[in-house]
Amino acid sequence: MTDEVTLVVAGAHLSGMVLNHELTRLGAQLIRPARTAPDYKLFALATTPPKPGLVHSPGFAGTGIAVELWRMNARALGEFLAALPAPMGIGRVTLEDGSTHPGFLCEAYALEGAEDITVHGGWRAYRSSLS
Repeated sequence: MTDEVTLVVAGAHLSGMVLNHELTRLGAQLIRPARTAPDYKLFALATTPPKPGLVHSPGFAGTGIAVELWRMNARALGEFLAALPAPMGIGRVTLEDGSTHPGFLCEAYALEGAEDITVHGGWRAYRSSLS
């Protein structure tokens, strides 16, 4: 039995992004880039630092959102989750290959007034579009 878990990351914790150090300092390792199933949307949230909100939208027929799959030990994940601020949460995220993993999702209240950025296909592409 292993104590390693996977985590789907969709925004500021992606490799090279502003909060990635929160994962790497806990020994998390990037497994691979991935894509969500097509029924997810992404919103730009009014947070500091800027973060996206990933939302499962059953019935939505998109192209999926670019994400990363990370691996870390369960104890480190517990430490990470204890410090996770609202409106971020962890739930089950389905990838385009049909596998499901714990991953970042967003509380519904934070979507009020948030810009739907799903058309960009991911946080990195959205942030690049701003410059």
